[in-house]
Amino acid sequence: MTTPVVSIAYHSGYGHTAVLAEAVRAGAAEAGAEVHLIKVDEITDEQWETLDRSDAIVFGSPTYMGTASGAFHVFAEASSKRWFGQDWKDKLAAGFTNSGSKSGDKLHTLQFFQILAGQHGMHWVNLGLHPGWNSSESSEHDLNRLGVFAGAAAQTNVDEGPEAVHKADIATAEHLGRRVTQTALTFSRGRAAA
Repeated sequence: MTTPVVSIAYHSGYGHTAVLAEAVRAGAAEAGAEVHLIKVDEITDEQWETLDRSDAIVFGSPTYMGTASGAFHVFAEASSKRWFGQDWKDKLAAGFTNSGSKSGDKLHTLQFFQILAGQHGMHWVNLGLHPGWNSSESSEHDLNRLGVFAGAAAQTNVDEGPEAVHKADIATAEHLGRRVTQTALTFSRGRAAA
């Protein structure tokens, strides 16, 4: 069984999303992946090649004005060179985002990632968690405390720095990294058996 390669292609405007990227990295590494963090606003030719050889790509961006950041959109548009050759077809994809509001239209950012992945012929890995913090017996410290299913979503107050990213949101991002790696291992076993 080969070690799955998971790349995290992300943009972070003020450091909050970088905290989540590191959490996804930690979860994926804990589950046994070779992991690469790639800042899309500084991407190199070598990092594009790393994405091409990855088993899974996890997209991450803050949610600005109801969608992914401009820097992430530039990366997404540049990925069209891979689209022409279907270079990322049948890879796994997942996503995470952060915004200042509890909702903040984070779902739209995750859906943007899903559509990007779909255009590339990738398979989307959802969060796979029930919602947390939605009953009298639950708390803000639950995994998936914001109740988002499409990916890992975080909320950080706009007047606080990256150190204020909620611990439950960090743990949820770690969960996503583990889930992506475990799914990559399952896909690899299936391909080997076929």
